[in-house]
Amino acid sequence: MAKKAKGNRIQVIMECTEHKATGLPGTSRYITTKNRKNTTGRLELKKYNPVLRKVTLHKEIK
Repeated sequence: MAKKAKGNRIQVIMECTEHKATGLPGTSRYITTKNRKNTTGRLELKKYNPVLRKVTLHKEIK
């Protein structure tokens, strides 16, 4: 899962919301880091989904 980092920076896993809704096999996930102090809520970024071949919204999962 998430790797422990120094200080306030932690690794988070981003998962595609559109891919999950379509029911297609597989998942589109990215690993990124965020500052726990500055960004207390869940992170949402637009990333490329290779299965759907377009840029989609990826949300942080636990």
